[in-house]
Amino acid sequence: MPKQYRLPYTLKGPSEETEEMYLAEVPLLPGCRAWGATADEALFNLEGVAADFIASYKDHGDTQLT
Repeated sequence: MPKQYRLPYTLKGPSEETEEMYLAEVPLLPGCRAWGATADEALFNLEGVAADFIASYKDHGDTQLT
């Protein structure tokens, strides 16, 4: 079973800044963000992006997240 992380995230509502979409991001993972038409969709997308982000860190030998 893959290791699970609980990371704080931020969620911004639709605005001109977010291209009228919801924006979810993990501040501890620079550049780890995802958009969605709804808050739930943005958070669901963020879950996949964060998993890929962490896997990439591990694949490249970065031990800061392990």
